[in-house]
This record gives sequence, structure tokens and C-alpha cells, in this order.
Amino acid sequence: MMTILSFINYWVVVVLMMIGFYCVIARGNMAKKVMGLNLFQTSVFILFISAGKIVGGSTPILREGVEMYSNPLPHVLILTAIVVGVATTAVGLALAVRINEAYGSIEDDHLGDEDDGDGQ
Repeated sequence: MMTILSFINYWVVVVLMMIGFYCVIARGNMAKKVMGLNLFQTSVFILFISAGKIVGGSTPILREGVEMYSNPLPHVLILTAIVVGVATTAVGLALAVRINEAYGSIEDDHLGDEDDGDGQ
């Protein structure tokens, strides 16, 4: 019989996803938006890893007495996604730094006020 605690990974995914989504939608600071996207991304990582786990499964190495194997593909995909996520975060924060240098702020509300329309 499965209890509510057996789904704790999925509850953590939902909570992290909603916190990250709230940060992206409700915050005006670009650095906070990037961190919200990272939280959202981490929740997706946890979801994929949780879905890829088989209780009682073994590593996919042929040996005597092992009948059930875990699929390593979700874990490999998440390793690749972590690398891509770090690079994307670096680009997002670099853009925030460049916007701060150009406009003097990374708040969404302040950016529209200081634009003089000449494209510089």
C-alpha cells in the first residue's frame, strides 16, 4: 500500500515548481527571475530522476541473479541538462549585468522610464 510519503519527491517537485514560477511572474528584478527559472529547472530535474527510479532495480550491468534493471537514460539526460542549465544561467546573469551597465538598474519597472527611444 502506498502512502502519501511515498510520493514526497513529487510533492517537492510541485512546491519547487510553483515557487520558481511565482518568482518569474511576480518579481521585477532580473536576477530574481533567473533564480526563479533555476528553481523551476531544478524541479524538472527532480521529476525526471524520480520517474526514472525503479524500486528494486539494479545497475544495467549483466550479472547473475539480477532480473530487474534501472534505465540510466533519465540520469544521463539530466546530467546534460544541468550543464546546459549552468550555461544558460551564466548567459542570463551576464545579460542582467550588461543591462545594469546600460540602464543603471535591473528592475523591470525602471527600464521603460529611462529609455529615451534612440536605441542606445
